[in-house]
Amino acid sequence: MFSILILTKNEQGNIRDCLESVAWCDDVVVLDSLSDDGTCEIAKEMGARIFQRPFDDFGSQRNHALDEIKFKHPWVFHLDADERFNEELLEDCDRVIEEDVHSAYFVPNKIIFLGKWIKHCTQYPYPQVRLLKIGEVRFMKAGHGQKEDTATRGVGHVHTAYDHYNFSKGIEDWLAKHNVYSSQEVDSAENMGRCSLGDLFSGDAMVKKRAMKSLFVRMPCRPWFKFFYLYVVKLGFLDGYPGLVYCRLQMMYESMIAIKRAELARKNQVK
Repeated sequence: MFSILILTKNEQGNIRDCLESVAWCDDVVVLDSLSDDGTCEIAKEMGARIFQRPFDDFGSQRNHALDEIKFKHPWVFHLDADERFNEELLEDCDRVIEEDVHSAYFVPNKIIFLGKWIKHCTQYPYPQVRLLKIGEVRFMKAGHGQKEDTATRGVGHVHTAYDHYNFSKGIEDWLAKHNVYSSQEVDSAENMGRCSLGDLFSGDAMVKKRAMKSLFVRMPCRPWFKFFYLYVVKLGFLDGYPGLVYCRLQMMYESMIAIKRAELARKNQVK
């Protein structure tokens, strides 16, 4: 058994379904970023423990939870409000916890969009560190999200995915969030070191992914390249109409980043 940590900010439309998916857990913690809707009330009603902290970034938020909240179990799974657990994932997590080989585990996610799992153009499995042992892992900010900073005994892989409904609040909300994310990506790109050629061919999927991101952020015509890569190379056309819409949205997001980087470059030239 392990604890569940859910980060929230105005998630009253998602939190109930999220909590229902982890109803088996005897220690569910919600770390809320001062929501002004019914998120905390719903979570409390459903038996979760509620803590609040103003949001600064995801890495700091997760580290705060690990440092300041007393969990019932030594292992914690980090779940977002727009994500859903499943029985197969529970079994997989219990297995690796019993083996106790690594400090943390990458977990894949299935993006659900327009009622369909978008298997190809979402770059599935796109794993993130979600299951970890308290005291052995730290996070750091990375773009608009976070990444593991340290993991005492390394990071392993859980192969069962959770479901991710990252469009659950509608396209308007997605666009608003990605307008903010694109600004954060520009800031991150300015501080990102160049990757080595060897990293692009690394056997470690995460090292390879980060190396590709470092290269891609400097590539000209990146919005068009992103669309071609997702829709053609990654076979997004097999995802049907939802796949086409998803690829166009990703192209739009890359356009935001490219435009903001060009704008910043012009400002720096004027200085």
